[in-house]
Amino acid sequence: MLDNIFETLEIINSFFWSYIGFTLIIACGIYFTIKSNFFQFRTLKRPRKCIRDLHESAQKGHDGIHPLKLYFASVGGMVGLGNMVGIIMALMIGGPGGLFWLWVASFCGMLIKYGEIYLGVHFRVPNGRGGYDGGPMFYLKEAFRNRYIPLIVSILLCIYGVEVVQFLIITDTVVKFFAIDKHIVIIGLLAFTLYTGLGGINRLATICTILMPVFIIIYVIMCLWVLVNHASEIPNTLSIVFHSAFNGHAAVGGFAGSTFVLAAQKGIAQAVYSGDIGIGYDSIIQAETKTQHPEKQARMAVFALATDTIICTMSMLVVLVTKVWHGTDKMQPSEFITKALGMHFPYIETFMAIFFFLAGFTTIIAYFSVGIKSSAFIAPKWGRTIYIAYAIFAFSFFSFFDQNKVMLIMSLSGGFLMMLNLMGMIRLRHHIKFH
Repeated sequence: MLDNIFETLEIINSFFWSYIGFTLIIACGIYFTIKSNFFQFRTLKRPRKCIRDLHESAQKGHDGIHPLKLYFASVGGMVGLGNMVGIIMALMIGGPGGLFWLWVASFCGMLIKYGEIYLGVHFRVPNGRGGYDGGPMFYLKEAFRNRYIPLIVSILLCIYGVEVVQFLIITDTVVKFFAIDKHIVIIGLLAFTLYTGLGGINRLATICTILMPVFIIIYVIMCLWVLVNHASEIPNTLSIVFHSAFNGHAAVGGFAGSTFVLAAQKGIAQAVYSGDIGIGYDSIIQAETKTQHPEKQARMAVFALATDTIICTMSMLVVLVTKVWHGTDKMQPSEFITKALGMHFPYIETFMAIFFFLAGFTTIIAYFSVGIKSSAFIAPKWGRTIYIAYAIFAFSFFSFFDQNKVMLIMSLSGGFLMMLNLMGMIRLRHHIKFH
């Protein structure tokens, strides 16, 4: 019965990302790019000014959290196992061409993320606890003038907020490399998640500010080392990526082959999942900022998504240049990057097990914190309790599933969130200022 359910979900997911999701991301991205006169390029050219403006705008007298801490909280939700494992799932199914479409979706998505954070800060409300509540449930209420769509989005955010994919990958990795009973790992990881997630956005921001810079620097250095050692393979690899993006790719080893449509579908879906494009997660977190200027907080989304895209690109290139992807029928997606890096670094399996835990944990708690806030919007009195009970069940239940099947759930819920969110953003497009 479960197999039939997942087969049906796969058909729906394939149709959505092949047609609806593809069209929405490209059309909205191009619209905002033209409307803003290529604002993402102008922002990327002046990182120091954007950071300085944001820091200066965080006046001490205002409620909320320092905006730069929220930037790392945002990166903590984006940069994680999706960049090292999710992108490999896209490669296994869509082929190397999926990387090109991830670049396209990320370029278009920079201003989509800018828009959702801008609206999240613009339409936020004080929560009476020294902070703010904002996000899609608030600006969609303004966009559609009813409570039903914000409620649907909040429910989807609660489902999306239980990041079962990264929880499963961490569990599988710890069990495999440290030979600990799976039930003990699940209980321990649940306890860490609940403790940190219930501390709210402020605790999340503090943890991510400590962990994320170290994680990003170490991972980028390791990937660069591999790419330098395989520099002669890079031109041919990029040629394969561009060719596969428009022509598909023939079967290689355990890889069954793919078409242009499949490459585009998986590349764009992975960009949305990894970068949280149009999901609304980022706007809920960033709405807690001290700054009273939506555009200054929103500009950081461009840098955050650029960081996410760079790490996704490095992960896929490392797997491609080392030819590890030819063995897709023998490994779990989480094992590819470990094997590729293992060709150049000793004790990599133990190191990556710890690395996966840190990278995945920041994402799990980031999403969980967003789910907590979304559940409180649905039912202020009982929402948190029901959500926590659901999270405990879902984390435990899906820890015994295949990684690809669990990714399907996140892909679908994220797709519907993106669709509703972008519809609202288009209706509120005149509120979004690019400066």
